[in-house]
Amino acid sequence: VYYGVLRAGCVVVPMNVLLKARETGFYLEDPGAKLVFAWHDFAEAAQAGAEAAGAECILVKPGEFEELIGAAEPATEVTERSAGDTAVILYTSGTTGKPKGAELTHANLHKNAEVASSTLGEFSEEDTLLGALPLFHSFGQTCGMNSSIFQGACLSMLPRFDPGKALEIIERDKVTVFQGVPTMYVAMLNHPERENYDVSCLRLCMSGGSAMPVEVMRGFEEAFGCKILEGYGLSETSPVASFNHPDKERKPGSIGTPIAGVEMKIFDDDGKEVDQGEVGEIVIKGHNIMKGYWNRDEATAEAIKDGWFYSGDMGKVDEDGYFFIVDRKKELIIRGGYNVYPREVEEVLYEHPAIVEAAVIGVEDPEMGEEVGAAIVLKAGEQLDADELKQYVKDEVAAYKYPRKIWFVDELPKGPTGKILKREIEVPAEVEA
Repeated sequence: VYYGVLRAGCVVVPMNVLLKARETGFYLEDPGAKLVFAWHDFAEAAQAGAEAAGAECILVKPGEFEELIGAAEPATEVTERSAGDTAVILYTSGTTGKPKGAELTHANLHKNAEVASSTLGEFSEEDTLLGALPLFHSFGQTCGMNSSIFQGACLSMLPRFDPGKALEIIERDKVTVFQGVPTMYVAMLNHPERENYDVSCLRLCMSGGSAMPVEVMRGFEEAFGCKILEGYGLSETSPVASFNHPDKERKPGSIGTPIAGVEMKIFDDDGKEVDQGEVGEIVIKGHNIMKGYWNRDEATAEAIKDGWFYSGDMGKVDEDGYFFIVDRKKELIIRGGYNVYPREVEEVLYEHPAIVEAAVIGVEDPEMGEEVGAAIVLKAGEQLDADELKQYVKDEVAAYKYPRKIWFVDELPKGPTGKILKREIEVPAEVEA
C-alpha cells in the first residue's frame, strides 16, 4: 500500500495503531485524507477517523489484500512527481500541543534510505534485517523498510516487539542486522532465556530514538558479540542526521558525526555557534530537513531559521567533531538555579547492578523550584533501598545533581517504539510531599 500510494502520486500519512477512535479524526482531518487503508483489528478507530474526515475506509482481513490486488487492473502509468514534492506526512508526538505533520519529500526519503543502507549499514542482498520498529515511525519506515528495499535486503517483520520473540526470529531467520531503541536492547539483554538462543548471525546493531546508556551498550555487546552503532535524528530530519560511521572511530555515548551532505552545529539561545565542548542546542542543515510542518507556517518558521533546523535537543561537540546528546531542552531540570541534565544522572543509575531501567525527571518543589526525581525499575528478584541508591549516585555526581526523590515502579510508560515517555511518568503523592 505504501509504495502503491507513492506510485500513484499521492501522499502517505502513516497512522499510529495505538490511537483510539476519538484521536484518529485529527490525524485524518488535518491533512485532508481521502482514503484510509486499515487492518481489520483497528476497524473502530479507522472508521471513526475516516467518518470525521469524510474519507473512504477500506478494511483488510487475512487473504483479502491478495484478492484486492488480483481483482485490480495492473497500473500501466506512474504519476510523475518531482524530488521536492511531499511524499509522506509524519505527525510528531504532540508533546507541546496539537501534533504537527512533518512533510518529508521524495528526495528526503530517497537520500536518507540510501545513506542509511549503504554508507552506514553497508546493507546488501545477503542481509536480513529484523523489522521490530513500527513502520509509522520514521526510524522503522526509513532505516528499516525503505533501506531494505533500497539495497535488496530481506526484512523479517515483528508486528509488536517482544524480547523473546525477537531472539527467536534472530535465530530462526539468521538475522544479520538489528535496529532498535535502547529499551529494546535492555529487554533482550535481560531476557531470562537469552543464552538459549543462537544470535551469532548478528553482524551489526543500530540504535536511535533516544540516548543509549553506555553501560547498556557495553553489556549488550559483551553478551551478543555484536557492535552497536548509535545514531541520531528526528522525524523532521527524515530521520538520520548523524551516526557513528563504521569506517571511523566509534565513541560510546556519542551520536557520531553528521551523515554525508548534512551539517550540524551547536547554537546558543541567540542563534550563535558556541565554543567546542560547550552545551547548546543542536541545529541541522542538509538534504534531510523536512519541507515544513503541514499547514503550520508559524511553527515551521520557528523550527527552521536560515536553513537550520532547531532540534530542541541539547548537546555538545568535541575536538574530533563528534556530537554528544546532553538532553532534551524541555527536559532540563533547574534545581535552585543549577542546570541538571537527566541523562547524566541516568548514566550513573544504569551502572547499578540491580537496576534495569531508570528515568530522571523534574519534580515540583516549593524550595528549589524543581527537585531531581528518579523512577526506577529493578531487575527481577532484586531489592534496593531508596536512601542507599541516593548515596550511590551522590558519590558519583555533584551534590546538586543526585535525585532527592526516588520511587520504584514495575515498569515505565513507553511509546510505540519503546521509547520511555517521561511526560507520562506519575510521581507518587508520598514522593511529592
